[in-house]
Amino acid sequence: MGAGLLSVILGVVSSALSAAAAWALQVALRRRRLARKQQFFGLYNGTECLLVVNRHTGSVSEKSVSRRDVFALMELAALVQECGARADIVPHNEIRQGLGDKAEFCIGGPASNSRTAAHLAWRFPGVLIDADATRPSEFAIQVGTDSYTWTAQASYVLVARISAGGRPAFLVSGQTATSNQAAVHYLISHHLELIRSHGQSGTFCLILKVVQPAAYGPDIVELVGDVTAQASAPRPVLVPTE
Repeated sequence: MGAGLLSVILGVVSSALSAAAAWALQVALRRRRLARKQQFFGLYNGTECLLVVNRHTGSVSEKSVSRRDVFALMELAALVQECGARADIVPHNEIRQGLGDKAEFCIGGPASNSRTAAHLAWRFPGVLIDADATRPSEFAIQVGTDSYTWTAQASYVLVARISAGGRPAFLVSGQTATSNQAAVHYLISHHLELIRSHGQSGTFCLILKVVQPAAYGPDIVELVGDVTAQASAPRPVLVPTE
């Protein structure tokens, strides 16, 4: 065998080994990323989770759901499938069970989702959300002494993760269905940042702002702040001034 031919063979073998090593590394990285996502969301392969559906506040029917909330549920369903779990889609007023056995995603504020209302009252007593979401100009999310009021230029949404042992529950409580959809997308696309900030199993409560939703829909979202401490503390008692 000539030296030239041997060099060609060695080059081919070296390239094949390098390609195989790169492929194996990419597979390992994908598996690691998926494992981190599964742990953060509590969506392990073969397990079940709850997608808790809210009602459309502008409809008289308890079974009516906003189109934007359906889009949010579809994005969550894709996440569940990616993680190898199974989704059980349940109306908010048909659940009678505690937390931890299944991962849980609650869409909508307390006016449209009684499950969200129960979770907020139990875990985040410092949060007060207007129960009448049919008056958007007066619809505010209050956390401690801070208030986030809906305007035509911006809407706000509370995003929270509750870790109570076992699998987590996620709350998406927006002032509009568009803000709910925006928050679900933010939660999924920024989960690595949230892991770095709060750990794989931490409880947190965030306020997000959806910028110019009439023009941009759910696409432009800003993190207003981490309000976990204020949301977890009892609401301050306001003493009227004379």
